Amino acid sequence: MLTDALFRRLSSAQHCVQIEFEGAPLKVPAGVSLAAALLTHDLGHTRESAVNGRPGAAYCLMGVCFECLVEVDGQANCQACLVQVAEGMRVRRQHGARELLIGGLEDE
Repeated sequence: MLTDALFRRLSSAQHCVQIEFEGAPLKVPAGVSLAAALLTHDLGHTRESAVNGRPGAAYCLMGVCFECLVEVDGQANCQACLVQVAEGMRVRRQHGARELLIGGLEDE
């Protein structure tokens, strides 16, 4: 049975990386999830609902609720709680639903 603590406090002396959120540079702790890194800054919402445009942000932090969806380096629908931060990562808010591209089918 695991007896070590499952959580650890982030030290301010910890190594940091620089990412970009909505075009603004952010210095965040290395080795944490993107959701945790974004929560260390007062950014407000990170996504807008595809159904009604309601703003949302990280909630469960374990990949269940999908409230933390963001666009990472041009890839939409990334769950920020399941992505580890990386130097130079470019992150944007997800606005509504991503367009579906159906393998090779185009409107004629």
